[in-house]
Amino acid sequence: MFITTMKLSYKNNKTSGECRLTLDEEEFDRYFYGKDRKDKLLTIAWNRGASQEVLVDGVKYNFPSNTVLCLMVNQTFQFANPTCIVAWQFNRPFYCIVDHDKEVSCVGFLFYGSRDMMFIELDEAKQYKIDLLLKVFLDEFETVDNIQQDMLQMLLKRLIIIITRLAKEQYLDEEELPAAKLDIVRQYNLLVEKNYKVEHRVKFYADQLNRSPKTLANLFALYNDKSPLIIIQDRVILEAKRLLLYTDKSAKEIAYELGFADAAHFSAFFKKITSYAPSDFRGNKPSILAGGDSC
Repeated sequence: MFITTMKLSYKNNKTSGECRLTLDEEEFDRYFYGKDRKDKLLTIAWNRGASQEVLVDGVKYNFPSNTVLCLMVNQTFQFANPTCIVAWQFNRPFYCIVDHDKEVSCVGFLFYGSRDMMFIELDEAKQYKIDLLLKVFLDEFETVDNIQQDMLQMLLKRLIIIITRLAKEQYLDEEELPAAKLDIVRQYNLLVEKNYKVEHRVKFYADQLNRSPKTLANLFALYNDKSPLIIIQDRVILEAKRLLLYTDKSAKEIAYELGFADAAHFSAFFKKITSYAPSDFRGNKPSILAGGDSC
């Protein structure tokens, strides 16, 4: 299927719900603390071309061919070869994955999860399936009527379910971590996302879930190598890095924003985890990616 360069967008002016589809664009990126701060969009990116680099929050990753990467609202990202990327983007008013978690089961795993980047592989059958779905998306973006939003939401829901199923197959052992246990892990991840700026203690989250810290530790040992405490610390450090890289806020301002008593406490914590003083980390801004191969 040959598709020309395009950016398609649907917006509900009453609710501010927005859904976008971008493909074959030479310029596609996101700078959350810059030009894109106002657009609170989740992103599902499919690399249809050769392997390329992607820069996410200052860290370079290899984005393999025919894999899908899910990116958060507040992540800054840039692709070496954006023309090979198909990207679906949507905001909470358009489709709230938290409110619809019973439908898609992606919250705290695909989005708001504690794992490192998940590059979800598409075999030929799944590539064909997603490509068919893409064609229907294109048709619905062009069909303006009173059920356009319903149709786009239905297609987006289907896309999220497909990607979530694949991610669970590739990244989870469902025999060791069945759905009931995974749900506790997912709830913990979402609670951390909501509260990490004010609560740095595992006990707070354990109490919210009516579980003991030890129970949570055992569940996360099945889920990944991170302990519940490290998950909190990683989230705080990630936000600190974003603020250091992409804003002009002082260490004192960042410390206050992230729930530390003072700048000295924050600086000691940051150096203990990263081996860098905040000022030294800020001085090592990531390089911009060079262009990749054509699709």
